[in-house]
Amino acid sequence: CIIPTLRGRPRSRAPEDVVAEARSLAERGVKELVLIAQDSTRYGLDRGQRDGLADLLRALGRVDGVAWIRVMYAYPATMSDRILGAIAEVDQVVKYVDMPLQHASDAVLQRMKRPTGRGNLRGMVERVRARVPGVAFRTSFIVGFPGETDAEYEELLSFVREARFDHLGVFTFSDEEGTTSFDLPGRVAPGVKERRRRRLLSEQKRISARRNQGRVGQRVQVLVEGAHEDSDLLLRGRLATQAPDIDGGVIINDGTAPAGTFV
Repeated sequence: CIIPTLRGRPRSRAPEDVVAEARSLAERGVKELVLIAQDSTRYGLDRGQRDGLADLLRALGRVDGVAWIRVMYAYPATMSDRILGAIAEVDQVVKYVDMPLQHASDAVLQRMKRPTGRGNLRGMVERVRARVPGVAFRTSFIVGFPGETDAEYEELLSFVREARFDHLGVFTFSDEEGTTSFDLPGRVAPGVKERRRRRLLSEQKRISARRNQGRVGQRVQVLVEGAHEDSDLLLRGRLATQAPDIDGGVIINDGTAPAGTFV
């Protein structure tokens, strides 16, 4: 990944600074806070604080007026039980984990220099779901990494079928000068990469359809975002298990409510 090279070493904002901004946003009517970093679960390590994200989430949970707190970009190696405990126990923290797993073939993960293997990833998914009841699990994968064989891709496809993620993003490998992968042999043809991407997304579409079918008849809380872009007769909103812009949403075809309200 080129991002750490571009951005430099991790640097954590002081927790009191984050909390102060959260209070300011809440006073202006903001209902949802999204915590984003190159690796959110490493928060505090550069300040000598282990599991700093857990403490930060608990502090943010005490800010009046904030309804939802969402964490993006957690990584397997730094997702501790204390952090999962904070996600599970703080009411305002939505039960949502975004963890880019990148691949599920041990051979590909090794070439990516990822410290985890397929068995560890499967155990991580199970651990998250056990520690945070009702959690929605989002992940992302890269297809077409140099040297990715048909068999290795099939391992990834099989893993997605087994894990049944709530939300899934799929990216095709792209060359970036300055990364180790730039010099790896075994380039995958662009057409092959795109076919693999479409096939994986098609599999996830079937999984998502079955999950959504299971929600029929449920009564859920929705954050209203405003009128639907296709019609003023419809409203659009999101569940707590749907991050803005990337996870789809909820179409409301009966009733009215201003943006920023919960129904």
